Amino acid sequence: MDIERLYKIYLEHPLVSTDSRRLPEGCMFFALKGESFNGNLFAASALEAGAAIAVVDEAAVIPSGDDRYVFVPDVLQALQALAKHHRQQFHGPVLQITGTNGKTTTKELIAAVLSQQLNVLYTQGNLNNHIGVPLTLLRLRPSEHEIAIIETGANHPGEIDFLTHIVNPDYGLITNVGRAHIEGFGSFEGVKKTKGELYDFLQQKPSAHIFANASNADLTEMLAQRGIDTQTEKCITYGREGNGICQGDVIDCNPMLQLWWQERGQERNSVQTNLIGAYNIDNVLAAVAVGLHFGITAKAICTALSTYVPSLGRSEYRKTQHNELIIDAYNANLTSMQAALDNFSRINHPQKMVILGDMKELGVVSEEAHQQILEAAIQCGAQTIWLVGEEFGKAAKQKNYPASIRLRTFADVQAVKEAIATQQPTDYLILIKGSNSTKLHQLPETL
Repeated sequence: MDIERLYKIYLEHPLVSTDSRRLPEGCMFFALKGESFNGNLFAASALEAGAAIAVVDEAAVIPSGDDRYVFVPDVLQALQALAKHHRQQFHGPVLQITGTNGKTTTKELIAAVLSQQLNVLYTQGNLNNHIGVPLTLLRLRPSEHEIAIIETGANHPGEIDFLTHIVNPDYGLITNVGRAHIEGFGSFEGVKKTKGELYDFLQQKPSAHIFANASNADLTEMLAQRGIDTQTEKCITYGREGNGICQGDVIDCNPMLQLWWQERGQERNSVQTNLIGAYNIDNVLAAVAVGLHFGITAKAICTALSTYVPSLGRSEYRKTQHNELIIDAYNANLTSMQAALDNFSRINHPQKMVILGDMKELGVVSEEAHQQILEAAIQCGAQTIWLVGEEFGKAAKQKNYPASIRLRTFADVQAVKEAIATQQPTDYLILIKGSNSTKLHQLPETL
């Protein structure tokens, strides 16, 4: 099956799904394989459920004479090749975003800003891997969309390079580099090298541009190492200071982020956001920079920033019957944990509590990292600290803490829910943060 023939089929059936349980009528079903599933076995049921075409890589599942089946050597590679080919048919700008922390929030903020005046395709949720990126690109409609924002994630070397060659971005933005997925990258230098693969690609593409946070020392170092001059047209800089396209900083964050931003040579704008966390200033300034570059007015940018409401457990504030919650339970690593606790320490509240879940994929630095975060939690002004998971449990055994702090450890989120059912915390400001696998996202409904 050559790509041109596959693409012709796609143009006739431009909806794509890899989940036989969720099939838009008339779509193409790509029968992906995984460690514990084989999509080929669901091809027939997918067709019965409304799919028009089933793309498979096991000939044995194809009934004789049924032209609704398309055979390819490898379904995943076919999906990726199709997405790469389809992207080439789009002649509007494509912005690729990666980074250790904040990439999804930054992507959502940029989409909110650009959508004020443009028809934007952007990654839904965090579909940012080797499957999600192709699926996002295949939602692109060249006759409708004016710009595309593609989020890309990685947990091992070479992954950003691979995804970037599918996306073929015209613009790139790295939010930051932090200590996450160390187990997969080997070291912090490995993290920087992998995220920097986006810079490598953009450097080689003459017409491409880089949105660069000039206030971030790691990013400016990564650019300098590649001989990329931030003062040239290649780079569109922004930050908390400097002479880039915009600058800005925090006015207040108690608990919502209020900030000012200023386009070069223009008057200041003040914005009250619905975001928790002073650390979100860099994400907001990235959205301002992208918006200004693509002609979004200052008034429209401020409207987008002030009305954007975070979801998916990212920097989310929620007031319940019993407590006020800061929910940042989608993911966690050393850098984002430190930022969240630092921000929490700045918020004024008579009763503060933190519920922290283990940070995953930290490899050899895991023990030291959990001890470091426990120390930060003790210093953040919380009277009550609950720790969830084996790694934090070990850290708690090795740490002496003030008698005034009520510290408890739990094996898992179920044990936390049982404790809440027994004695409901009340009138607290509670920070909830942990890696997604610790399932702390289940707690807000109980608090």
